Amino acid sequence: MRPPGADERDSQTETDEEAARETLVYGRRVRRRRRFWRALPGAPRCKLCTAPLGGPVGTLLRLIGKGRWPGNPKYCRWCFKSLYTHRAGAEVECTLLFADIRGSTQLAETMQARDFRAAMERFYETAVSILTEHDAFVDKFVGDEVIGIFIPALTGNAHARQAVDAGLELLIATGHQTDAPWAPIGIGVNTGVAYVGAVGTEDHVEFTALGDAVNVAARLASVAAPGELLVAAATAQAADLDGAGAERRHLALKGKTGATDVLVLTA
Repeated sequence: MRPPGADERDSQTETDEEAARETLVYGRRVRRRRRFWRALPGAPRCKLCTAPLGGPVGTLLRLIGKGRWPGNPKYCRWCFKSLYTHRAGAEVECTLLFADIRGSTQLAETMQARDFRAAMERFYETAVSILTEHDAFVDKFVGDEVIGIFIPALTGNAHARQAVDAGLELLIATGHQTDAPWAPIGIGVNTGVAYVGAVGTEDHVEFTALGDAVNVAARLASVAAPGELLVAAATAQAADLDGAGAERRHLALKGKTGATDVLVLTA
């Protein structure tokens, strides 16, 4: 016997997921909002709904909570508000990028804590700038790691290519085209279906991605050597990379039953 109210909760969950999918894949509801907000003056605009983020209208909208989204300041909070409110999400195809500083423990031993913090903040700022410029949203900072998620609503069908381009640009920005990078990083990129949305408790909610595709990207970053961008075969195919001249590896990743094929790209 199903508990009282189970049918209502299931129905509400389906409704929330449908609304979340509309947001995450740039559905009809988003397109309707674009037509409304485009009529109001102001620049720059939210890249998703086109609401003004600047000018007098943008200032007024910020006062009522429609300011820039912390996940990516090129978008507005309201585009993702319902997902946070209902802790909702949906399964969508997306691309995940994990960038990890190699040898951070040893690096921390060689400097004072405040200097290590400054080095990490420089890495965070560099990564966030590049990821948001390529239309990712920054999931979180995890110690010495930055996670970027590329979803169809923000990148269209180009999320795999955007992630690869962002990874290569990040290698260059951290000095890997030289013999002395200031932040020795390894990057993993993978494309697949993940649950994307707001998860957590009533007191603490985060916008994130969950699932096997996320785990594979994290594993790739953990085995990438300094200066390497490991691109999963699924991402290479989605990004239309021919891989000519690139090294190929057949990796047995921790926790995975099968091997993972990757292309190895460098700056």
